[in-house]
Amino acid sequence: MAKAGATATKKKGAKETPLMAQYNRVKAQHPDALLLFRVGDFYETFGQDAITAAKVLNIVLTARKNGAAAEVELAGFPHHALENYLPKLVRAGHRVAVCDQLEDPKTAKTIVKRGVTEMVTPGVALNDQVLEARENNWLAAVHVVMEGRGRNQRERAGVAFLDVSTGEFLAGEGAPEEIAPLLRTFRPKETLHLRHGEPQSLDLTGYRFPLDDWVWQLDFARETLEGHFGTQGLKGFGLDGQPLAVIAAGAALHYVGTTKHDRLAHIASLGRVEWGRNVAMDGFTIRNLELLAPTHPEGVALVDILDRSATPMGARMLRRWIAQPLCDTEGIVKRHEAVAAFLEQPEMRADLIAELARIGDLERMLAKTAAVRISPAELDRLRRALTAVEALRLVVDSSDDPVIGRWAGRLDPADAALERLRHELTEDPPGVLGKGPAIASGVVAELDELRDLRDNGKSKLEGIRQREMEATGISSLKVAFNNVFGYYLEVRHAHKDKVPEKWIRKQTLTQAERYITPELKELEQRILNAEERLDVVEREAFTNLVTALHPFLPVLQATARAVAGLDLLLGFAALAEDHGYTRPVLTEGTELEIVGGRHPVIERCLPDGESYVANDVALDRDHRQILMITGPNMSGKSALLRQTALIALMAQMGCYVPARSVRMGVVDKVFTRVGASDNLSAGESTFMVEMNETASILHNLSDRSLVLLDEIGRGTSTYDGISIAWAIAEFLHEHPKSRAKTLFATHYHELNRMAERFARIHNANVSVEQRDGKVIFLRKLVPGGSEHSFGIHVAKLAGMPAALVRRAEEVLTGLESQGAGRKTDAPGAGDTVQTEVQDGMQMSFFQLDDPVLEDIKEDLLGLDIDQLTPVEALLKLHEIRKRVGG
Repeated sequence: MAKAGATATKKKGAKETPLMAQYNRVKAQHPDALLLFRVGDFYETFGQDAITAAKVLNIVLTARKNGAAAEVELAGFPHHALENYLPKLVRAGHRVAVCDQLEDPKTAKTIVKRGVTEMVTPGVALNDQVLEARENNWLAAVHVVMEGRGRNQRERAGVAFLDVSTGEFLAGEGAPEEIAPLLRTFRPKETLHLRHGEPQSLDLTGYRFPLDDWVWQLDFARETLEGHFGTQGLKGFGLDGQPLAVIAAGAALHYVGTTKHDRLAHIASLGRVEWGRNVAMDGFTIRNLELLAPTHPEGVALVDILDRSATPMGARMLRRWIAQPLCDTEGIVKRHEAVAAFLEQPEMRADLIAELARIGDLERMLAKTAAVRISPAELDRLRRALTAVEALRLVVDSSDDPVIGRWAGRLDPADAALERLRHELTEDPPGVLGKGPAIASGVVAELDELRDLRDNGKSKLEGIRQREMEATGISSLKVAFNNVFGYYLEVRHAHKDKVPEKWIRKQTLTQAERYITPELKELEQRILNAEERLDVVEREAFTNLVTALHPFLPVLQATARAVAGLDLLLGFAALAEDHGYTRPVLTEGTELEIVGGRHPVIERCLPDGESYVANDVALDRDHRQILMITGPNMSGKSALLRQTALIALMAQMGCYVPARSVRMGVVDKVFTRVGASDNLSAGESTFMVEMNETASILHNLSDRSLVLLDEIGRGTSTYDGISIAWAIAEFLHEHPKSRAKTLFATHYHELNRMAERFARIHNANVSVEQRDGKVIFLRKLVPGGSEHSFGIHVAKLAGMPAALVRRAEEVLTGLESQGAGRKTDAPGAGDTVQTEVQDGMQMSFFQLDDPVLEDIKEDLLGLDIDQLTPVEALLKLHEIRKRVGG
């Protein structure tokens, strides 16, 4: 995009054409945006904008003369193709200013007046082609400050999330480590921050845009928010005592106003982000559990498995339910009760789903209504959506089940609004206003008259002719039209003595004379102006109809949220029925007891005919706090860890779960340390990333936390890794305040000895069988520790060369024989891990016989001496000598 202040003029002081002068004035007002400048039937871009547009849109880049100035780059496309090209620019990460002609070129006395009518950015858009139907399009604003002094100094942040396309608006305040998971959960398309720098403590992804410091002032934010909501304070929004949240919310709302989105009636409230009402998960956990997006391009996320939504609103709400499961037992149970009720009435469920499919994206239709940017065809879809809501209400209201029946009160189609749409909107309105009738007959008298003139003008002219013919007795009277004086009456000379005095003679011909009358001229003016006036009147009537719906927006938005919730619970019931999910039992305790648990994603991705091996997991704070899980690579340890967390989260979002039974107390935090990756851009190794993530877990534990640790310590040397893993498990067990339920998967078999020292640590392993030299993965969790990893077998399965696998087996045999006398003492609390190794050193391959000699031995054994010529034997001897360093 063009740099701030850049224009399309190449020569300083050069005389510009009037058009380019106008362009440069508009561009100077929007230096950070790519400017689409309407010229006739095209949107044109100039200068650097043209270079960018040509590249992104794959359109031709040309040049034109700018008066006496040098040539300037030019790229454009037809105005009717805006809906195709605009989304491509926005998705490429550009802010786009749409500059339209503000007057009719036919009536303009000088250059046509132009101005920016809309600014579309990655985070502010109403265009269906820009938006993802099943995801929110969040704009985020983040404000971070330092509080306190000296050692007590700390960072604190305010954050706001605004979706212009739905009207949802949230704000909150907390420490950066509390804000960071929200940013990963909401995944904003655009993030606003202070112009003098981005927050260093938060990993801002996606498109970022700076705002001047004056925007981030508390007084300005309060004035902006109070002015929008029409209040004299923000106490009703629960933001008292949260100045940073107020500042962020004010910045977000101000920014939307600068993008020419000034009709925001659908943003009717500001919600508060509260900690404690939902399960807390850090960014690592959301990523590692693949809740919203897979970690690999070919992967499948949990949302993909659970999404049975019939409406886009339901799909968007599902993403929030997944990322923010409830901690409120009563709220969770109500969702479970609804799923149970819908399971018992499959026929009603089918009827409801059919009506839901007719609703479409009610939320975004309401947003377009508020902005008065809705087309007649979209307003028709709104009418059909509200009709479907009306039918939904009748279905649930007819149910004898009180759980289902209570939905009737939440589904309000705003009867008065629906009735007005039915009465005033035509049956099949056009996609673009002006391309067909949008307002029904009988609504606006002038509109009906104009249509009658347009459609029946000739018959009205014929009526005048017939009446005048009867009144004058001129049997050959004709009505005709020319471009000189419009409609006229033509009388042959034989009848000119019958012409009334009030007729005005305009032209004399050889055979006849032509006359006009005041009535004829009035009708002519009305007929000729009917088409143009018709467009104006219909636009006014349509705008009046749209704005008349604004008072109903709060009710209809609440209805849209109810529809989304109903959609999700119906989907949960369908999932439970189709895949054998069961209702979890919630208790007031801290236990997590899963019988026959399955991984919801993996079991759906298995090849046909292969079934998922279910497993039991039991944890509680008093007797079985930590489960130390060992087992070979590829045996299913990581899947077991993830499925345990996913089952708990599914239960708390109100879904039935993939298990024979689940009994659990509410989990308030879920932490994972699964997988390993470098963060090279920040100078962090795999091990450093692992330690950072683990430290974050240990500093934020609670008594109801669920902790998943997978292969802690593998990023460093073996004995360092064992020591760290041991210390972490001991820390979790001995924590003075919190006994977090923990699944600890490891290859360090030495950790099995912890069960002998610590009462609440228990061992388990994912079992395997060896048959005829092959390893069979049973994927079943059984009590007791394992002593084998079978890593070489996994290498063989991965397709490693056979010679390499044989060599690895030989090296392993050598290591095991040398390490036979090794002893690892299991320490008690406060002790250190003592390891005796030959010569006090960590073992390595070079403690074996020289591996080069081992390689030479293999070569010699593989030689066919009988077939070697003397020359080949000498060459082989020479090669061996070089390899041993001779």
